[in-house]
Amino acid sequence: MTESGGGFSQPSVPDPLLTDRLSTIASRYDALLCDAWGVIHDGVNLFPGAGEALERFRTERGPVIILTNAPRPSSIIPAQLDRLGLPRSAYDAVVTSGDATRAAILARLPAPAFRLGPEKDDPLYEGVDIDFVPIEEASFIVCTGLFDDQNEQPEAYRPLLEKGAARGLPMICANPDIVVRWGGRLIYCAGALAEIYKELGGEVIYGGKPHRPIYELALSKVAAIRGAPLSPSRTLAVGDGLHTDIVGANAQGIDVVFVVGSGGVHAGSRSHGDVVKALNEADARAVAIMEKLAW
Repeated sequence: MTESGGGFSQPSVPDPLLTDRLSTIASRYDALLCDAWGVIHDGVNLFPGAGEALERFRTERGPVIILTNAPRPSSIIPAQLDRLGLPRSAYDAVVTSGDATRAAILARLPAPAFRLGPEKDDPLYEGVDIDFVPIEEASFIVCTGLFDDQNEQPEAYRPLLEKGAARGLPMICANPDIVVRWGGRLIYCAGALAEIYKELGGEVIYGGKPHRPIYELALSKVAAIRGAPLSPSRTLAVGDGLHTDIVGANAQGIDVVFVVGSGGVHAGSRSHGDVVKALNEADARAVAIMEKLAW
């Protein structure tokens, strides 16, 4: 630290490197935790170069874990990535917010729950003996998203959420993301409903990024693949969500690359200065900024 006036100032944090190649910094790391939506694909299309970048890191450096806030079990994600064209050789394992969420649900059973989310998220509950009831009879809420995320807005759920908050029901949020980019448009996720619930005074329990449980699962996968634990300082994360991917990695002592290209949540924030400003305003840091994931 350096002394300034009557006290001490924190050492300055260097601005992130602006680069178009992951290989520029890859030699510092022995494992990669890569976000899916907004970095590898947009829900419709696989981004050019992303698969090659993951394959090259995996071949030359170490394990690649796809770390996603998808509110579903990790077991179903590889088939979805297959359909988008991502080769299985690009990654070793998948860890989802759904994995961490199931643990939180199991800890509250056999209490009944209110299910908030679309039918496409039902695989989250496979093999779980859970009783879903109306919100007036529930002991907690499991939120995986809006019932119709293609057409609805979060504010339409305020009256329902007010009922849960008034009853003091904890909400388990299966996907902390506020929005994701689906093709060319933004759609709302469970995190948007959780924000309203917190505003109403409700308790929200998160399993996904930026919270610790999903990172603990991911690092345990890395350790199992390598046959030994790996220091977070030798692990690199890649993501496009400032308040999920970037802040989450920071909290775990993991270096992170901020992807800000056309497929990510922060599409349009392409000025290096603008991105650095956004990081500073969020009290977050990244070792590098990339337009898109490429080797």
